[in-house]
Amino acid sequence: MSSSLADPWRKLSWGENQTALKFVKSYKPENITHLRVLLHGPVGSGKSSFISSVSSVLRGRIAIPALASSTTSDRSFTVKYQTHKIKAGRGSSASYYSVIFNDIMGLEDGNNSGIHHNDIKLAMKGHVKEGHKFNPVAPLSSQDHGYNPKPTADDEVHVLVCVLSANSSEIKQSVLQKMSSVRQMASEMGIPQMAIVTKIDEACPETEKDLRNVYKSKHLRKKMSEFSSAIGIPMNCIFPVKNYSHEISMNPHADTLILSALEKMITFGDDFIENHKS
Repeated sequence: MSSSLADPWRKLSWGENQTALKFVKSYKPENITHLRVLLHGPVGSGKSSFISSVSSVLRGRIAIPALASSTTSDRSFTVKYQTHKIKAGRGSSASYYSVIFNDIMGLEDGNNSGIHHNDIKLAMKGHVKEGHKFNPVAPLSSQDHGYNPKPTADDEVHVLVCVLSANSSEIKQSVLQKMSSVRQMASEMGIPQMAIVTKIDEACPETEKDLRNVYKSKHLRKKMSEFSSAIGIPMNCIFPVKNYSHEISMNPHADTLILSALEKMITFGDDFIENHKS
């Protein structure tokens, strides 16, 4: 039995990236400075690498603004709350794109490791100060130096993105429970939610040969369906991507997948901003 479908189950215009690039680069939210995307998910899913990959796509060259672990450790590499802005242009005329990202400490199995889910809730509300160092044993409180008591609309999160690895084993139940708690809080706040699935090339040999096979892969469709059931995010809000990792030059097909996800983040986030004007 073939591991591939005869026709892709989702249509993309492969390699035709200029329209999407123009949309992303020209996007400006109303009434606030930027659209904030918060990435969360299990340790090692590729959150930092995705930020680096987005920067590479927008700058047209391999760029590494967000440090990512190169090991297979099950411990989180990211420990501080850090905002990642992507620079447009060079020198004195340089500016920043209007979409910014916050990476966050990974979710881990057990109660005393990885980020506490309450810290993610506080981050969504804008209560976590830049540079705050997360403590799995002691979540942030209103008495801590890293607590922002008066967040502005710019401090708040406008899109919550769950990052999962297509090459990972089944997500542990304790991690799923933490993710469910985060999702419930985001839903109560009205924050739009979506997911990206990384490492699709590692999970599927046919996709590794040609990224354009991603939506023909029975394995990846099954994996995305399992993720959808496990985390409660509908399939049309889940996007497979190939992060830049070992490459030294750009791949237009990898760019297409990243831009497809990025466009959805912007449209979701912009709708949220529009609906929550003060």
